[in-house]
Amino acid sequence: MTAADAIAGPAAKAPRLHFHGGVAGALAPFALFVAGVVSLGLSGAPDERGFWPVLVAALSLGLLLARERTAYCDAVIAGMSREIVMIMVMAWLLASVLGVLLTTTSFIEALTWTAGRLGLGPVAFVAATFLACIGVSTATGTSFGTILIAGPLLYPAGVLLGADPPTIIGAILGGAVFGDSISPISDTTIASAYSQNADIAGTVRSRVKYVVPAALLSLTAYLISAWRSSSALGAAGAIGGRPDGLIMLVVPVVVIALLLAGKHLLHGLLAGLMVGVVAGLVSGLLLPGQVLSIDRENFIARSFIIDGISRGLGISVFTIFLLGLVSALEASGIVDRVVGLTDRHISSARSAEGWIFAVTSLVALLTTHSIVAILTVGEFAGRAGAKFGIHSYRRANILDITVCTFPFLLPYFIPVILAASVTSGAAARGVPSVGPLATGLHNFHGWALLIVLLAAIATGFGRRFASDASSESARRQA
Repeated sequence: MTAADAIAGPAAKAPRLHFHGGVAGALAPFALFVAGVVSLGLSGAPDERGFWPVLVAALSLGLLLARERTAYCDAVIAGMSREIVMIMVMAWLLASVLGVLLTTTSFIEALTWTAGRLGLGPVAFVAATFLACIGVSTATGTSFGTILIAGPLLYPAGVLLGADPPTIIGAILGGAVFGDSISPISDTTIASAYSQNADIAGTVRSRVKYVVPAALLSLTAYLISAWRSSSALGAAGAIGGRPDGLIMLVVPVVVIALLLAGKHLLHGLLAGLMVGVVAGLVSGLLLPGQVLSIDRENFIARSFIIDGISRGLGISVFTIFLLGLVSALEASGIVDRVVGLTDRHISSARSAEGWIFAVTSLVALLTTHSIVAILTVGEFAGRAGAKFGIHSYRRANILDITVCTFPFLLPYFIPVILAASVTSGAAARGVPSVGPLATGLHNFHGWALLIVLLAAIATGFGRRFASDASSESARRQA
């Protein structure tokens, strides 16, 4: 997502909803959803479509427990119709179309051919994937965009080279998290800084001490995991790819260039699609009939675009239903109550930081939305931190790093589901898919960020007080 998407994310609050059973009744639908997703994840649910029945059941339970059922329906529809939901759905669908286009035009074979000629084995390819995704996500500021752009290309290429499937998709997701946590144009960076009245440049500089050590730790973990689980047999079979599809490199180049220029994610994806179709037709890698043809015997149209949209439906429907469920939970007022009950428990700078982390985590777990969590907890974080003089940079860092952990680790969050859906889309090439649970577990950068943040809060590493900034300013003036 971009900064503009972040501002558009949270919808206006719906009227307060009341449920039979009080707090337990309001939480019951969400608890059913989480339990269902985790259960399916543990049992090896094939893709996000397996979560549709769980979401429908959760929405139905909410309707049964709601005291004002019309208001409940209005809240669900309001959540589903948020602008950010439609942006994400369009992004999912178009990115899936791009993935099918690049697969059809042999770009994956070209990547494996190039990796073979460069001497990149599965272990080196995993490391290169993580670093490449770090570059894309930091430059563009979008974790979703990085997963959508890099996932359909690097995941199948890595597996064909012999890389362990969970490790390679984890490296893609981990690289996407890096940019989301530190890029100055990331939505979470902007929201966390603004919520604490901090300047973005200073906030980013102060965040390096947390993010870079986490990246080094996670890179080590990716190398170890790839070394222990990669298949040399797969690498040997993949080197025989073909270079024809290298011309299609123009597609991701165009998309990334437009995002770097500040264009909308949809702008970049549509432009990449148009350029890709032209390049494919001119090079002969894409036939006119693959763009659109009519099967008169079966009365259907065929197109790589139709195939791509069909593949993107799973994550799109999941997103729509999930945001409807979350909107009803938000309208119950539980999130606001959680934030309001914590002030009296704060007794020191360390406890203030601990409570900022805890409340932000809980709100993120309940709302499944990073920006909503930051904006909801922002006022509390400012109040709790200011009570003990904690610098605005430090408060913003705790907020941002927290929402860059759980949403990229747990199997019911959209980024993890999206990354897992990328692996499902590669199944047509005989590449195995990876479930959301395994995908999140192998996001070593997300786990490393969590470890570094908890250690920083416990030990005081990087803790800075507002008086530090005043003293530094005075020294500079002198």
